[in-house]
Amino acid sequence: MKAVVFDRHGGPDVLQYVDFPTPQPGAGQVLVRIRAAALNRLDLWVRNGWPGIKLEYPHIPGADGAGEIAALGEGVSGWETGERVVINSNLGCGLCEACLAGWDNRCQNWHLLGENVRGTYAEFVVVPAANLLRLPAGFDEKLAAAAALVYHTAWHSLISRAGLQAGETVLVVGASGGVNTASIQIARLAGAKVYVVGAGPEKLALAEALGADVLVDRLKNENWAKVIFEATGKRGVDVVVDNVGTTYGQSFRAAAKGGRILTVGNSGGPKFEIDNRFIFGKHLSILGSTMGTRADFAMVMGQVFAGRLTPAVDQVFPLSEAAAAQTRLEQGLQLGKILLSV
Repeated sequence: MKAVVFDRHGGPDVLQYVDFPTPQPGAGQVLVRIRAAALNRLDLWVRNGWPGIKLEYPHIPGADGAGEIAALGEGVSGWETGERVVINSNLGCGLCEACLAGWDNRCQNWHLLGENVRGTYAEFVVVPAANLLRLPAGFDEKLAAAAALVYHTAWHSLISRAGLQAGETVLVVGASGGVNTASIQIARLAGAKVYVVGAGPEKLALAEALGADVLVDRLKNENWAKVIFEATGKRGVDVVVDNVGTTYGQSFRAAAKGGRILTVGNSGGPKFEIDNRFIFGKHLSILGSTMGTRADFAMVMGQVFAGRLTPAVDQVFPLSEAAAAQTRLEQGLQLGKILLSV
């Protein structure tokens, strides 16, 4: 099969488009013929590396994918070759206490496709049968791949962790990334009023098209927390989606008393200072999460299949141009999800 691999950490130049052995499904697994894969910032982090990361080289990146079943492993039932599917990249063991309780994203032996397991930048990938959902007839594989990880992540964060309710207010810090664009739509679907802070009119126009109610350009309003605070009648917002991290100072200021700060990442860097006075003084809760459960995946993808949630797609690159696709993502030029056509 054709695949994109790397055997050392570095920039986009370490990615190689090569012939690679096609994997074979083991017991309980399925071989999926990938038709579309989607990029995530995770792909850049894995490629760049971090202290302690352990990969089997050559490594194939990519968490998101959709296509059709090519082969079934031993013991797999309820599936047939040729069925069109989307992949849940959250790999729980299915046996530990967390998995048995339905919290597979808290698995004691948790893995993520494309992070520490070879992923979807390839013509074929092997995944557990339990990590597949059928695509409705005619549903575009590209949209399924674009939605999978980011909508799964945003749903678990906003709905399962934060318990977002109709009538609440949500601030999304960032206007064009995958999880943030998903968060805008999910918050609107839940009946919340959505405020968005973004960089420039083009990204804010995307946020508005996705349903954002109030837009703040951080390039024109450096103290955007004050703008948000005043826009809410000096009350603040109930929920802040802040996956940057280095913006926590302003997020705390923009939050209402009793507000919840949600994070699923740290695109601005892993270490930063916070002013603890805001946390206890405003009764704030900081809620972190990674991915979501299988139940979350089925629920949110059902909303996507029904057309209630629609991922924004930026550009589609052929698999052979994965390096160019990652360069676009790294430069922050995307307006929505970047895809690979396999």
